[in-house]
This record gives sequence, structure tokens and C-alpha cells, in this order.
Amino acid sequence: MIHTAGIDVGASSIKTVIAVSDDAGRSPRLLAHVTEKIRKRNVKDVIEQCYREALEAAGVARDAVDYVATTGEGELVDFRRGHFYSMTTHARGALFLEPEARGVVDVGALHARALIMDERSRVTSHRMTSQCASGSGQFLENISRYLGVSVEEIGPLSLGAGEPEMISGICAVLGETDVINMVSRGIEPGRILKGVHVSIAKRMTNLLKGLRAEGVVVVTGGLAADVGFVAVMRELVEKARLPVELRTHELSVYAGAIGAAIWGAFRHVRLRDGGDASRRAAA
Repeated sequence: MIHTAGIDVGASSIKTVIAVSDDAGRSPRLLAHVTEKIRKRNVKDVIEQCYREALEAAGVARDAVDYVATTGEGELVDFRRGHFYSMTTHARGALFLEPEARGVVDVGALHARALIMDERSRVTSHRMTSQCASGSGQFLENISRYLGVSVEEIGPLSLGAGEPEMISGICAVLGETDVINMVSRGIEPGRILKGVHVSIAKRMTNLLKGLRAEGVVVVTGGLAADVGFVAVMRELVEKARLPVELRTHELSVYAGAIGAAIWGAFRHVRLRDGGDASRRAAA
């Protein structure tokens, strides 16, 4: 059996999974998954804490892990053995969670993108939103903080709101100015949050349209756990008549870490078998 760890170092949180696969690196199975918010703490300290908690939850000793793979800002993980590009890991993680997946919508704290892939999770095309923060999860968190709403309340409030109060989708500064004006006018927080969801979801829908996505598309990243965003995204996809079925999974936020762990097992086998072949040739 091969034990691997996948660590996804994001802008606002660390996601870690421990996985086990057979001796050929196939049939992966998750043993544990842990996430930790960074919250102004030393990132390396949070990484270490998250990794220790994941190992304890999995019942796996640190020296029993064959390969530690990272994604995201992986250079911050001093004990990593290898690193994988985040598009590759999110695609593989999405396929693990939803075997029918042929696309991914990944909305993280700072970046948002869409990609399409084949049945082996090979990314065939992708598009990203502009660098403006108004299309990211961090912008949504900033707005919720101004409204005095916790992250956990964002989705339900948006889901239960009526018509969204639309904000500027051009930039974060204009968007925040819009929100200040809305609050002064007494607009309900749920309608404001739903407006932010619509703004982000419109961008992601346009990316899917540009990619000509078809079939099952999995939402990953932090906003995958936001029921309000997912509901708005589904509504816009339907209005655009895209041939897409949007899905989420309870572990969607771990897609990057899961993909890293799975690819880590594959690379471990390649390195191990290559090393064995070299030793046999030398003998």
C-alpha cells in the first residue's frame, strides 16, 4: 500500500488530505481530510498544524507517508517531495469525486477559472477571470464582514433572498462602494450577497460558454460550499442554455488536495520503479 499526502496551500486556508492506494498507485481511497483557516497566522505554522491533524485523523505515522505532494502555493511546504499545478490537481480531484466530470469551475479566495477535461482528467482547455478581486471568494468574504455576516451565513442568506441587489462587476473598489450605498439605503444583506453571487457567477458562466463546456461540471474551491453561489450558478447556466450539469460534492473544497495526493502516488510509483530498474541495470 502507498500512503500519500496532498496539501493545497490557498490564500485564505490550508487543505490537507491523507490517501492510500494499492502498490501500483491505483484505487485511491481517502483516509482523512482537514482544513485550517490562516487568519493572519504564520502560514508555515498553519501548514504544519493541518498536516499533523490529518495524520492523526488518518492514523498514519509521519514516516509512513511515501510522498507529500503540494498544489497552490506549495513552495511554503518545506517537507514536500513534489508539486503539481493547481489546474491539474483540481481536475484529478474533481474526477475522483465525480467520475462523470468533464469540467471544473474553481472559485478560490483570489482566483477563479473554468476548465474542461477528458475522461482521464487531462485538461484540454481552460480560461481564467480577470485579475480583479471582485470575481473572487475573498471579495465576497470582505463584503460579508462589512455586513456583519459570518462566512457560514452567506449561502443561506443569499438562497433565501428575493431579487438580488446588483453591484458593479468591474472592480472590487466600485463594488464595495456600491455595498456601502446599499447598506445606507437599508437593503437586506441577503439581497446584497445574492448580487455578489450573481456578479461572480456571470463571469464563470461566460467562461464555460467560451470553453463550450458540456456534460458534468464540478464546482471546486471555497465557493463550492456556498449553497447560495451554487444555486445562482445553476440558474445562470440554465438561462444560458448551456449543455452543462453543475454538480458539487461535500468534499469539493478538497479537490486540489485530493488531486495532489493521487498524482503523488503516481509519481512515487514512477520514481520507485525507475529506481529499481536503474539498480538492476547497474547490477
